[in-house]
Amino acid sequence: MTKIEVRASAPADPEVGLAALLGDCARMAPHWAVPDRVLSRPVSPSRIHGVTVPPKSARLLEAMSDYGD
Repeated sequence: MTKIEVRASAPADPEVGLAALLGDCARMAPHWAVPDRVLSRPVSPSRIHGVTVPPKSARLLEAMSDYGD
């Protein structure tokens, strides 16, 4: 049997984690390219089709509570 090692992914002190996250975001912000203009147009309703869900997935979703488990 394989022994699985579990490590905590978050620091013990949430404030240190938040500070580190904010610092990471500040350092990454200059690297994100922002388009000058967004070219999105509305989609014609005739191009919108229904969603097909496999029966197994539909049963799984039906069995879940509305607010998650």
